[in-house]
Formats: sequence, structure tokens, C-alpha cells
Amino acid sequence: MASRKAGRKWPALAALGFLLLAGPALTAEQAFRIDPPAQDLPAAEMQSASIVLAGGCFWGVQGVFQHVKGVTSAVSGYAGGNARTASYTLVSTGQTEHAEAVEVTYDPRQISLGRILQIFFSVAHDPTQLMRQGPDVGPQYRSAIFPANEAQRKVVAAYIAQLDASGAYRKPVATKVEALNGFFPAEDYHQDYMTRNPRQPYIVINDAPKVDNLSKLFSDLYREKPVLVFAGG
Repeated sequence: MASRKAGRKWPALAALGFLLLAGPALTAEQAFRIDPPAQDLPAAEMQSASIVLAGGCFWGVQGVFQHVKGVTSAVSGYAGGNARTASYTLVSTGQTEHAEAVEVTYDPRQISLGRILQIFFSVAHDPTQLMRQGPDVGPQYRSAIFPANEAQRKVVAAYIAQLDASGAYRKPVATKVEALNGFFPAEDYHQDYMTRNPRQPYIVINDAPKVDNLSKLFSDLYREKPVLVFAGG
């Protein structure tokens, strides 16, 4: 479903009517704080690390992590397919193997991989839905993590197992761990979308609540001013 992208803005009443007719599954997630991973990577001396996260529309995932302390960059893009098909027009067909994803680059001296994952599973998306987030349906909106290396993969796999064993959710975690064959930044108009379009109905209904949940559930990691891809938003 490509109902809210390509720079188009929903008329507010039409968007609200659609969501009401579609039912409560299409409203913003009711987030809650979950335990951090029992297994994490040790604090590193290196200044930068990154991991690619896919959890529905990249506007919201990017918007959340741009407000996280220790994150130095959050770039919307595509992962799972190849360079030839890494464009919004093609990815929107759901036939490219790509997922809308965000490359989160962070300073391991300030925030650990485990805390990044805790936020991802708590407020950035609903990890119990595999091929759907809110009003968006299809493999391009799947829940997936693309670790940068084997150490990250082990932490991610262990955390998914931990969450399932703890019964944190009413349903099993559907998030898949996939090989990172490349990350391809999305078109410029998709970058910093939440900051540049705060009153767009899709953002107001689906994504702004995620940032609000971040500020409430992770006040120690929340920063008011987002780190943007383009200076000035």
C-alpha cells in the first residue's frame, strides 16, 4: 500500500475517515517500555557504529532515532534488495525484496546497541506484525533488522529470544534478522520528513506519537532537537 508517500499529503478528513473505518489496528502503537537486552555489546572506544532497522514507514523510524541521544545520524533508505531496484517507485511495488529501512549510526561510548534495540522494539514500531505497520501493508514495510556484523547479529537474535521468553508481547516477535547486502539512501524528499512535515495527517496520526512515547518512556535518552540529514531540515 502506497497511500501516503511520494510527497503527497492526505486531506485531513479523508485520512481520519480511512483510519476510523479501518479499525484500531491502524492507529499509532500503544507503546510500553520493555526490558533491555540481557546480552549487549561492551562499551567500545570507537566513535561510530551503525545498524539498519526496518519497521514500516521509514519516516517514523527515522524520526524516532533522530531524537535519541548518542545517535549521530539516522538516514532513511532501502535494504534487502539490490542497487538497481533501490528507488521509491520500485520499492513501493513490494516486488524488489527491499524494505523501507533506516541506517542508525551511533556513538557506542554514549549509547549501546542494546539500548538502540530496546527503543526499536518499544516505541519505533510493533514487532509482532511482520508485513504491516499501521495503514501500510506489504513486504516493503516488514519488521526486520540488518546487523552490520556477527557480533551485532548475536545480540539481536538473543534479544528476540529474550522478548519471546519473557512474554513481553501478546504475540511472538515477528521481526526477522536479515543479511545486510547493502544500504541505499532514499530520495532527498524522504529525509527528515517528520521534521519538515509535522502537520501532515499521516505524521500526526502515526509517527508523532512515537516520538512522544520516546520522550515519556526513555526520558534519559530523549533529546528535543533532532539530528537531521540536511542542516536546517
